[in-house]
Amino acid sequence: MENLRWRPTVNEREFIEHALQSDLRVDGRHSFDFRKLKISFGREGGSSEVQLGETHVLGYVTAQLVQPYRDRPNEGTLAIFTEFSPMADPAFEPGRPGESAIELGRVVDRGLRESRAVDMESLCVVAGKHVWSVRVDLHILDNGGNLIDAANIAALAALSTFRRPECTVGGDDGQQVIVHDPEVRDPLPLTIHHMPIAVTFAYFGEGNIVVVDPTYKEEAVMGGRMTATINSNGDICAIQKAGGEGVMSGVVMQCLRIASVKAADITSKIKKAVDSYTTEKALKKVKRLPASLPQKINVTDVTMENKGDGELETQTVKASDVQNISKGDEDHRNMKGNSPLIGDRFAKHKQTSTFIGGPSNWDPYSKGVSLSSLRISQLPDPATTSKASSHEEAQPMLTESSNAEVKSTSSSGAAGESEEAQEMGSPKSLKDAVKPKHKRKKKKSDRS
Repeated sequence: MENLRWRPTVNEREFIEHALQSDLRVDGRHSFDFRKLKISFGREGGSSEVQLGETHVLGYVTAQLVQPYRDRPNEGTLAIFTEFSPMADPAFEPGRPGESAIELGRVVDRGLRESRAVDMESLCVVAGKHVWSVRVDLHILDNGGNLIDAANIAALAALSTFRRPECTVGGDDGQQVIVHDPEVRDPLPLTIHHMPIAVTFAYFGEGNIVVVDPTYKEEAVMGGRMTATINSNGDICAIQKAGGEGVMSGVVMQCLRIASVKAADITSKIKKAVDSYTTEKALKKVKRLPASLPQKINVTDVTMENKGDGELETQTVKASDVQNISKGDEDHRNMKGNSPLIGDRFAKHKQTSTFIGGPSNWDPYSKGVSLSSLRISQLPDPATTSKASSHEEAQPMLTESSNAEVKSTSSSGAAGESEEAQEMGSPKSLKDAVKPKHKRKKKKSDRS
């Protein structure tokens, strides 16, 4: 089976050539159609995986600080390394690279370095001492034909997602290089001016039949091959013609025109894949806020209703207090009809009962003085009806004018006219309620 893959039989060769003359290919494509291209990336930046039909190539990019070349002290370096594994093709031998591996590395390296696709001056840290050396490793995982184009796409995709660590220059002499950790400072991408795309053509017969992207079996039958590296602007970066049959200049120009169209299409696919990968990685990245910026904390709004004094009173009164108040009110009502003094005090107590105590500023969480305790403390003792106790209880409820009148009427030798004027000008007090009894005693003494 291995010999059939590398050395097709006469029938297989004739079948492939007759199909190409009829503008048909073994896999059903037309002469200038590419196979299905799939580009994927790894978890870390700088790694890519390209599948071009049955061809499978893995690209990985690394960088390190080295000393520059003497003739170019201000430029970094870019190197391409290829690895052909027997897993990809039984014809590949482990150990030293063969001719196909060397050719693949040179074609890809020439297309990238000679065209100045990557800005080498941006890789310089300290002129003549420290520059970044970028290395691209290409691993062939499966050989399905046209390794050059697949390896070139893998290298461009890996370079587009690679991020090198940021470094600063310090020290006493200004020559010390400090490489910052990616968690401290975000890594920097490479400066890529354009994307040189390699497009490989295979020639059959006397060079009259040309196809794009040859497969593994077509490479075993073809008479010659040419690789044109061109960017989306139509600029020719490199051309590789590795022996075989000669080709007319008109055919070469036709191939270049086709290559420019294919290069623009492949470039758009690479950029689209890179953009989607960058967006997905940015969404997964945790955003770090600087310590100087204040962080906003969303707190649910709490609306508080302004309540009147009556509602606050009802909140502070407990069930037991309500029962005591109801009992006290009933006793108060029974005593009200018996004594005018108690009725007067009850009316004044209603006027001052709205105050429950507590802080001057309204606070919904502060607890005021219980209304029941305030009322019970002001209720009179029905058992004690002596003059002294009634005088002490009535004294806080009197106003300044009533206190003055009480003092004026306390003397035993006050005239009757002043007493009548006192009754007309001021409300009734404890002294007023006691006066009729004294007058009656005086009249009885006079009669006797």
